[in-house]
Amino acid sequence: MDGVRVYSVVLATGIAVTALFIAARVRRGGLPALIVKSVASVLFIATACAALAANPGAYTYGLPLIIGLVCGLLGDIWLDLKWVYVQDRDTYLFAGIYSFMLGHFFFIPAIFAHYEWTAWTLVYSVVPAFVGVAGAVAMEKPLKLDYGRFRTISIAYGFVLMLMASSSAVAAIVTGATVWWVMSAGGVLFLFSDLVLSGTYFGQGKNTPTYVVLNHALYYAAQFSIASSILFLGRG
Repeated sequence: MDGVRVYSVVLATGIAVTALFIAARVRRGGLPALIVKSVASVLFIATACAALAANPGAYTYGLPLIIGLVCGLLGDIWLDLKWVYVQDRDTYLFAGIYSFMLGHFFFIPAIFAHYEWTAWTLVYSVVPAFVGVAGAVAMEKPLKLDYGRFRTISIAYGFVLMLMASSSAVAAIVTGATVWWVMSAGGVLFLFSDLVLSGTYFGQGKNTPTYVVLNHALYYAAQFSIASSILFLGRG
């Protein structure tokens, strides 16, 4: 079986396990759902590894992405533990946010290191992130959100997340390369996922099955897209 076929099998398995996790999360939650979620997250890392094996010339791009995805796995575990150990929920929520932020600190340099960015593309990447954060802050009260003690870290994380999405989108527009279109899809899906998650964590009456399904479907689609981008670096 060649590398691309292995990648396809791992990706398909990851999607199937993700569907099982979402069903378990809605029905039961708790440790059983956390275990299945961890397996799904391991599989988006495995997808990235399979993509890199199929495209070994992309190792300088793929390795930072794999590290970033491992940070995502850790973030997944911390965030679900907040529902299991309710007395320490704030500690686990902080740990989850920091883990995901660290992951984006690996994604963003990998983007800029692999296309010929300029001062203007840097500006076009940074400005939307600032505008997005300003909009999020302005909409906190209209959307009936209360970030509380998580306000500062949420704003910082929001900026980093939006910078990753805008940077990959700018790279896609400038180069037209498939790798950046796939990566930017991952960035936008990640952003939408966290917008839903913000309502669940910091809003009122939004921790419902619909929000849970939407959040996790968007999130795993994002992570599998980011992992899959490795396959396309240098391939048009």
